[in-house]
Amino acid sequence: MSDLGYSFSSRLLHRIALQSKIIAEISFDIENMIFSKKDHKFTENPVFISGLARSGTTMLMRYLHETGGFRSLTYQDMPFVLMPNLWKKLSFRKVAGELKERAHQDGILVSLESPEAFEEVFWRVFTGDQYIFKDRLKILKTNTEVLSKFRDFVGNALLSSDQPDKLRYLSKNNNNILRLSYLKQSFPEAKIVIPFRDPLQHALSLLNQHTHFFAIQKEDKFSLDYMNWLGHFEFGLNQKPFDLNNNEIFRAMENIPKSELDFWLLSWKNYYGFALENPEDSCLFFCYEEFCKSPSNVLQKLFPIIGVSGNTDRIKPFNPSEKKVSGYSESLLNECIDLYKKLNLRFNSWY
Repeated sequence: MSDLGYSFSSRLLHRIALQSKIIAEISFDIENMIFSKKDHKFTENPVFISGLARSGTTMLMRYLHETGGFRSLTYQDMPFVLMPNLWKKLSFRKVAGELKERAHQDGILVSLESPEAFEEVFWRVFTGDQYIFKDRLKILKTNTEVLSKFRDFVGNALLSSDQPDKLRYLSKNNNNILRLSYLKQSFPEAKIVIPFRDPLQHALSLLNQHTHFFAIQKEDKFSLDYMNWLGHFEFGLNQKPFDLNNNEIFRAMENIPKSELDFWLLSWKNYYGFALENPEDSCLFFCYEEFCKSPSNVLQKLFPIIGVSGNTDRIKPFNPSEKKVSGYSESLLNECIDLYKKLNLRFNSWY
């Protein structure tokens, strides 16, 4: 969401398309009835990006998307993201328009052509009651019927592109951590990239965004509804921690206010501890700090591994601001730092 300036008609359209699971399911069924994929042989090696929010996932997705080898859902596909081909024909496609800073106010600019994490709408509509709970997000347990629908969803997204037989599907979805095995079951040739970041700076960024969205959503209920419809529960009034089968960590998170840095350090430990202990064979851990320092070198190593080409020479190094932080548990931070070192070993195994 680039800003909160949605008109009444736009808000109404989003509510119609996204609020009702029945309407969303019908739109998906209509799409599959009208648009046949039988004459197309889609690529079977998509790329799925899954990292804790604020780890550089959007930045990485942008660089991959800019190579021209991928199809991702964009703001043009909103709000009927489950029927991209039909919506493309029915809607008046606007030009990309001017770039605007997204609602995070983090300097990332978006337009209608910007790729974004709208894939979670599919999982919410068809499996939401299996992983979205009042106070948490749980590891998904689903069936082959849903996975078949997911393949149709990816196929529809590719079919709606200008080069459906040549492009690969690209997903950036922080919730992918909940279904790594199903992604591989659906697409055995898929590559999964998991960005990670220095735990203390990462936790501070998460806390700041939580505070930011909390204030926004208190003032504007539509922004809260919007995030719920998209399956984004990272920050704000609807923040839901990941329950990744570590009862000790989850109980600790339950006992710490989300306004405290330790909650977000625990969230970091929870997410990346699970990712490190439950990696799929194709998981590539991606270091945010090294990327900032040497973006061209990192992408030059990454691109061949995931089977894409692109010019990285123009990408200049940049130094993210490091802020002084206080008010956290030293022992908890040390545990996170030990985990961060293990993640770097996995990163260095391919870099």
